[in-house]
Amino acid sequence: MKIFPLLLCLLAVLLQGCITKIVTVPAKVAYKTTKVAVKGTAAVVGAVVPDGDDTEQDKD
Repeated sequence: MKIFPLLLCLLAVLLQGCITKIVTVPAKVAYKTTKVAVKGTAAVVGAVVPDGDDTEQDKD
């Protein structure tokens, strides 16, 4: 019965890399998907809303 805590600690250390992958891979996928969606939305808004500096010049 005294070996159970030692075995549990050893398994936790050995599986740490797997647990890290399980957590970080979905987070990276969500980040990249959101990043692409935001860039696409910004491009559409930039195309629809003119900023007015194309041909207009200040006339005094």
